[in-house]
Amino acid sequence: MMEPGSSLPGHSVGMAGPEWGAAPWMDAEGDDGIEVILESTAWRAAVPRAEDWVRRAVNAALDEAGMDGAVTVLLSDNRSVKGLNGRHRGKVKPTNVLSFPSAVPGQLGDIALAFGVVKREARQGQRRIAVHLAHLVAHGTLHLCGYDHIQAGDARRMEQAEARIMCRLGLPNPWRGVS
Repeated sequence: MMEPGSSLPGHSVGMAGPEWGAAPWMDAEGDDGIEVILESTAWRAAVPRAEDWVRRAVNAALDEAGMDGAVTVLLSDNRSVKGLNGRHRGKVKPTNVLSFPSAVPGQLGDIALAFGVVKREARQGQRRIAVHLAHLVAHGTLHLCGYDHIQAGDARRMEQAEARIMCRLGLPNPWRGVS
């Protein structure tokens, strides 16, 4: 279980959530309690139907964790995520995914992703951006559900959960071939 205020490499886990607000034209909320905010249009060009990829990944991760609750996912750019990372983790650099657990009943929390970092990582890993996005959204959602990867055993448990989620989505195991 994550401790409030602890930080993980590449992630933010704490009780203070981000300050983003959704403009009405960027808001894509379904009746499943998942809100997707498309802040950077680069996502739309690189990942057609990005909101669908996000919703499927969040739902699969919630199923894996046996949990439910509202989740907001911000598809942003490096600059915005760098700002969030600096404010909430004291690290003034962009990162792939940030998770912000909520203390409000019924709300699991918020996830933010930086397009430039995700695109670079996908290219380096020879993966499609959409597939890497799905993996990172699942990863962030598992953090909201209490998973972490600080200890070796916890890391292995989280990796196995991510592999099952990706299989459930019909996508490749992100850990296959990784040593």
